[in-house]
Amino acid sequence: MFDKLPISSKTEKILTKSLDEAISVEEANHLMNIKGPDLYPLLATADYLRHKIVGDNVTFINNCNINFTNICTVRCGFCAFGKDADDPEAYIMNDEQILSKAEDAVQKGAHEFCVMGGVLPDADIEYYEHLLHLLKDEYPDVMIHGFSPTMINDACMVSGMDIAEGCERLKDAGLDTLPGTAAEILTDRSRDLICPEKVSVSEWIDIVKTAHEVGIPGSATIMYGHVETLEERVEHIDIIRQIQEETHGFTEFIPMTFMHEYSPIFLEGQSNLGATGTEDLKLYAVSRLMLRDVIPNIQVSWVKMGFRFAQVSLTAGANDLGGTLGGDELSEASGAPDGVDASIDTLSNMVKNLDRNPIERNSKYTEFYPIGEKKVFASK
Repeated sequence: MFDKLPISSKTEKILTKSLDEAISVEEANHLMNIKGPDLYPLLATADYLRHKIVGDNVTFINNCNINFTNICTVRCGFCAFGKDADDPEAYIMNDEQILSKAEDAVQKGAHEFCVMGGVLPDADIEYYEHLLHLLKDEYPDVMIHGFSPTMINDACMVSGMDIAEGCERLKDAGLDTLPGTAAEILTDRSRDLICPEKVSVSEWIDIVKTAHEVGIPGSATIMYGHVETLEERVEHIDIIRQIQEETHGFTEFIPMTFMHEYSPIFLEGQSNLGATGTEDLKLYAVSRLMLRDVIPNIQVSWVKMGFRFAQVSLTAGANDLGGTLGGDELSEASGAPDGVDASIDTLSNMVKNLDRNPIERNSKYTEFYPIGEKKVFASK
């Protein structure tokens, strides 16, 4: 496969091995550091494995982000969204506002509500149950992808219950899948610098494993390009791989490049923030070589990268474009390059231009919808 390419012998050996089995942490670290002519063989190998594992379908979901509050007690150094409760820009959506946004989304054929927000100081499990019932009672067929491990952890503490009981109650109230957010970088060194008040690495692992065990699958993410090392990126992916081999609860892996321009750590003088384009591509490719079919779906975040580079990233091992979003205040506050709302046509055209097949899906990758066949979930 690499006979006529100017590639180093070590890189060629690793890539040849990756055609048949997952690469090791040591091998992944080598690939994260390659430069020059070794890059294109890496991308080609990841793209080949993508085709071998999931074929030429590129999936995405018609969804709507409902960021119900920007008030947050956990003020992370990378976040430009969260506000103090007394900030004039702080808000909490009421039931009517939430249902209004949901109604607009279902009229556009949404299959998912992504319910997220800041960590409210007094939010308990009952509060999140209320939000779930509010939406499920009106739209029982629309899946809810909601709350972060940090939100669940804090709500359980406020309610005085363990994580398993909290997850069971949220599942019973209608939570379908759990976002893999709050992962950021799963190393304590980096977390101490960017999000010391969030759940620790061990706590994050415990929460997502518990959610999987009670029957709530969900996504896994990595947010990279801030203070972490290349080795820490690989360590993070390996942790995700180990969890998946145990629980099989992750539906997708989502690398999210850090948008630094409006982040507190950048505005306070931290330099060298933000990944380069080749670092983005290497992360997608190495993720595919490490995860293979253990997590077959690797998602490109067009809202973080912009439409053009997201399309390019689909040639580096990824097979999913995320969602239409219908607004994403978190990314908007960070400076999303191409806005925070995409149409089905925009995503479909990106896929077709690569000579691949655009396919709508649901949150769990268990149902797929032909493009152009609008499916509207009516309220009761």
